[in-house]
Amino acid sequence: MELKPGERIDDLGRRGYRIIQDPKKFCFGIDAALLSWFARIGPGENAADLGTGTGIIPLLMDARNACGTYTGLEIMPDMAEMAGRSVQLNHAEDHIRIVCGDLKEASALLGKGSFDVVTSNPPYMPAKNGLINPDPEKAAARHELLCTLEDVIREAALLLKPRGRFYLVHRPARLADILTRMKAFGLAPARLMFVHPFADKEASLVLISATRGGRDILKTEPPVIIYRSPGVYTERVLTIYQEEKASLSDAEAEKLERTEPADS
Repeated sequence: MELKPGERIDDLGRRGYRIIQDPKKFCFGIDAALLSWFARIGPGENAADLGTGTGIIPLLMDARNACGTYTGLEIMPDMAEMAGRSVQLNHAEDHIRIVCGDLKEASALLGKGSFDVVTSNPPYMPAKNGLINPDPEKAAARHELLCTLEDVIREAALLLKPRGRFYLVHRPARLADILTRMKAFGLAPARLMFVHPFADKEASLVLISATRGGRDILKTEPPVIIYRSPGVYTERVLTIYQEEKASLSDAEAEKLERTEPADS
C-alpha cells in the first residue's frame, strides 16, 4: 500500500487489521475505540458511520465482530480517500465501503430506512465555543463547523429501519440536548454509559444508544474508568480492549482529564 508524505500505518491489534493515519491531520482517539466496543451489530445487519474520518469505527467494528456490513460517510475528500485505502489495506472491500458526502444529506445519499445500525463520533464543540484549530480536518472534527448535533441525530433517525439502533459518543455537557433531540426525531434512548479518566474525576465522555420507535426505558450501565492510577489501566479497560489496549495512551488519558466541558 502506497503511503502519502506524513502518513503511517498503525496496527489495530485485532485480526491483523491496520489503519492509515496522518498525525498532522487527525488520528483516532479513545472515544472512537470505545464507541466501536459499545455499539452492537449482528449477523446480516448493516451499519452506517456518520463522519467516519479515517474509517476507524467501521474498521474496529468489523475487526471485533466479524459480521455485518459497513458504510462510512465522510465529507472531507482527503480523509475519505485515506479511509478507502485503509479498507483496501485490510482487504475488506466486500463488507466496508467509504462514501464521500455531506452528513447533512446522509439519508438522501445512503437511503432512508436502509440501516439496522448507525454510529457517530461527531464534533463535540459548538461552532462558537473555544478556539478553532487552523487545520481544517482537525477543526471540522472538533467543532460543529460542517454539521450540528441536530444534523447528526436527524440523519441517523432517517437512515434507520424501524427498531434500528443509533450509537453516539459525545460530551456529558451536551447530554440534555442529546436526549431532547433524540426524542424529537423519534429515537428512544435505551443505554447510557459514562466514561471517566480516573475514578475521582468527572466523566469526560458519554456513550448512548437509542432505538427508532423504541420504548422510553433508559438503562444506565456501569461507568468505564480508564485508569486506576497514572499509566495503569483498570481491569475493565483491559478486558474491553484485550489486544486493542495499545490504542490507549497516557497522552490520551491526559487529554480526557484536561478537556473542558463543551459548554464552558
